[in-house]
Amino acid sequence: MTANQQTGEGVRTRFAPSPTGFLHIGSARTALFNWAYARRTGGTYVLRVEDTDRDRSTEESERQLLEGLAWLGIDWDEGPFRQSERGARHREAVAELLETGQAYRCICTRDELEVRRQETIAAGGKWTYDGLCRDREYAADCGEHTVRLRLPETGWLGWDDLVFGPSGQDASEIGDRIIARADGTALYHLAGVVDDLDMDISHVIRGADHQPNTPLHVAIYRALDADPPEFAHVPLILGDTGKKLSKRRDPVSVQHFRDEGYVADALRNWIVRLGWSHGDQEVFSRDEIADLFDLEGVGRSGARADADKLAWLNHHYIQHMDLAELLPLTSPYLERSLGKPVETSPAIAKLVDLNRLRGKTLVELAGHTAWLARDEVVFDPKAARKNLTPDAGVLLRDLAARLAVAPAWDEASLAAVFDAVAAEREVKMGKVAQPVRVALTGGTVSPGIYETLEVVGRDLSLARIEDAAARAVKGEFSS
Repeated sequence: MTANQQTGEGVRTRFAPSPTGFLHIGSARTALFNWAYARRTGGTYVLRVEDTDRDRSTEESERQLLEGLAWLGIDWDEGPFRQSERGARHREAVAELLETGQAYRCICTRDELEVRRQETIAAGGKWTYDGLCRDREYAADCGEHTVRLRLPETGWLGWDDLVFGPSGQDASEIGDRIIARADGTALYHLAGVVDDLDMDISHVIRGADHQPNTPLHVAIYRALDADPPEFAHVPLILGDTGKKLSKRRDPVSVQHFRDEGYVADALRNWIVRLGWSHGDQEVFSRDEIADLFDLEGVGRSGARADADKLAWLNHHYIQHMDLAELLPLTSPYLERSLGKPVETSPAIAKLVDLNRLRGKTLVELAGHTAWLARDEVVFDPKAARKNLTPDAGVLLRDLAARLAVAPAWDEASLAAVFDAVAAEREVKMGKVAQPVRVALTGGTVSPGIYETLEVVGRDLSLARIEDAAARAVKGEFSS
């Protein structure tokens, strides 16, 4: 029975990141799994910032963590608590363990320990603390010292992992570990256990890289005369090569994917599928994750971060998103592309709607749309050289003159003019449409030519076509 069950409360999970950098997708997945389990079970989700590493923890990193969680739609019920504000409680726990004999003071210096460690290894042994100070009963006035947990010399420190099943390690393989530094501050292992106890955490769901620490944590719970929570260790996330994700080699931050134009729905969907499945379903809304997530669906093998799957999901969400939601998401990337504020006009809104079929990211979608918001056409040199020849300039002049007197600016009227020009000049439609596309956009990619002309409008379309025609006739694009 867990401490939580003893009080009769429901499921309580927690996410406890260290604010030492960006929000890693592995950490984001841990946060999401804990959130989803709490939501599905009607439990409580706690956020605790473990900021006791004062050399590396920063307020900026904490801000990025909180922003990343909020962007992904991972909300919390309690917190954020900060471990640095609980130092007095951790010292109290250390004092309790010393008082009950579950811990003792150790005056061994780091250099002395290293000498003994090397001697043990040289003799073919495996180093654990040799217990030199274990029975010396040093008092608080013994000088500079650390505090070690007194582990049993033998005995299984195990738990029934909700993912990996029966797990654990013998105490003899761990040895008496330090739980408080010489300055009196608690190490991560003790502080985390004490915080989980005080916050009545019922389920600790974390990465498999923490699994080697869990036997020690079980020992700390026992030393504090408390039952451990349920543990669930989820598989590591692997890169495309099958190796563990590397900060140097792989894109691993939530902020990176956001900046690259991935929408939160897609990234959240992709992350939850890294190590968890629900039948053959691939697409999960936020509500579906909260309704369906269970630990039985978490696998034991490493989960490969498939970039193609993320791109597919992102394209799916962009295609199916309401335009009213898509427009404000696209605007920052459009402004970044142009280097200036952009008013989302009806024409730009229509073009975004048309381009969503080809834009896999918001960056691509903005790139396909930016040409309409520019004051002048920026020509791709290769596209202009191929499509805006002097002969094409003559054709464009003729086309513009006919378009200017077209009875309406709709697909039927535009198509009639294009068909007539193509027929009289005995050229395929592409020889008419592609020069117009380059004249309007500067490149060779856009929605259908009639849709594009309708979006741009009669006046701006004629101005751009006539300008490109004049420059093409002069041979400006030929060199």
